[in-house]
Amino acid sequence: MAERKWALITGATGGIGYEFVKIFAKKGYDLILVARNEKRLYSIKKKLESFYDTKVLYISKDLSETGAAEDVFRKVKEKNIFTEVLVNNAGFGDFGFFAESDLNKQENMINCNILALTALTRLFMTDMIEEGRGKILNVASIGSFMPGPCMSVYYATKAYVLSFTEALSVELKGTGVSVTALCPGPTDTGFWKAANTDDTSNLNNLKNASPRKVAGYGYKKMMRKKVIAVPGFLTGLAPLGIKLLPRPAVRKIVYKVQKMK
Repeated sequence: MAERKWALITGATGGIGYEFVKIFAKKGYDLILVARNEKRLYSIKKKLESFYDTKVLYISKDLSETGAAEDVFRKVKEKNIFTEVLVNNAGFGDFGFFAESDLNKQENMINCNILALTALTRLFMTDMIEEGRGKILNVASIGSFMPGPCMSVYYATKAYVLSFTEALSVELKGTGVSVTALCPGPTDTGFWKAANTDDTSNLNNLKNASPRKVAGYGYKKMMRKKVIAVPGFLTGLAPLGIKLLPRPAVRKIVYKVQKMK
């Protein structure tokens, strides 16, 4: 009997994360789902196990809390599970001027988007290297390539994710472990509502990508061991345009796109 493969997905109950969950279930992976909403996690577990030949475990955890990543890792190790794929999808943003922002929310954002992602990567990577196989996908953003006035901390956290992933891709050469940064543009999830944008924001008037297509693209690129994955033709052109434009122009354009009417 072939060994079962396990994938751990954070932010698994909605948006891109939930689409990843469905993809991995269809591909025959057993799953460890991490999110805050235990009721939703249980519902997804029952649905997946009734439709697919997959075993689903879940861990209800707020990854912005101190020690959350270590707690997730400990619970997985207690099950004697080797996690072959880690999808660091959990994250959130905020909208508005930094001087008017809720500092506690900014700190929680950094904890979730950076600290938890870093810790989970470090902890699960060790076993992957020892086994000589494994894949890590970190969900970054097209915002990783630019500064983000009105979402300054969020863009900065995603810049970290991209830089971190690129550095690891070099360090992991020859280990059998790959790492990918998925950098989607605006996507049709609950992100903007959670980020406190209102219905008049220019962001809400943009044509958003399908989370299903974004996750499918990310899965494909991860399996091909691509380091940077930018879904969508126009979105894919953005990093090139940013390199060609003067930095002051980039800042001005991003601000103009994002600011509320």
